[in-house]
Amino acid sequence: MNAPNDLRKHFGSLKTRNIRAAIAGRIAEQFPRIGGDRITELCADMVLEVVKEHLAPCDYVRSGQVRWLAIDLECPPRRYPHAGRPRLRCVTLDLITPEDIELILQGRSARERVLQKALRLCRQAHVQNALLSNSDLAELLNRSPSFIGQTLSQYERDTGETVPRRATLHDVGTALTHKGIICRKRYLEGKESDQIARETYHSIEAVDRYLGQFERVRTCVLLNMGVEQTAHILNCSTALVNQYMRLYLEFEEAKQCTCAT
Repeated sequence: MNAPNDLRKHFGSLKTRNIRAAIAGRIAEQFPRIGGDRITELCADMVLEVVKEHLAPCDYVRSGQVRWLAIDLECPPRRYPHAGRPRLRCVTLDLITPEDIELILQGRSARERVLQKALRLCRQAHVQNALLSNSDLAELLNRSPSFIGQTLSQYERDTGETVPRRATLHDVGTALTHKGIICRKRYLEGKESDQIARETYHSIEAVDRYLGQFERVRTCVLLNMGVEQTAHILNCSTALVNQYMRLYLEFEEAKQCTCAT
């Protein structure tokens, strides 16, 4: 019976010489009222979980790739647990690829090359359940946020395709073309909500929300209500009403052109 006790006496402390114990010890030291060993060890496990998510072995990051902290896809601003503290997710992005070099060799313009890179980075982040902002792309591609925003917004207008980024999926910033794309797919192309959701990277609930707001504004327009009155009745901003009114007029004009041809 003495041998096990002696072994425990001499070697037992080695079990606590690890990063988990070090983190738990620091938590207990800095926050003595947080609780006992069970709580501090639980906190240490949570810290290690975050560290594990944000670090990747070098073997998994190839030449031309970069690790980047992006906003979690399921954490739009209204769901932040604390103001200004969005949940982050570390993603692996292909910053430089053979296709990028080929575009240079083909003499493509700088704007076109930046567009292709931005589209790739946004889609890669989205597949990894994260979203890049225009500022993220500006840092990664060494361009201004306004240049990135204008380039991607123009692409969305030209193609009718939504780029999966924060400006469109989290309603952050000035990019509003996704509302127009969603409403266009319904009122001009006759697509159902589930199909629109798949094509625009939105949830069905979000698609129905945009379509419902468009329909309410459209009804007010047909009743000859002004912008201020419509905003008051619908309890929304005049800027939002103006956006949907412009969409309605645009769609009506497109329908008339279609009928004329």
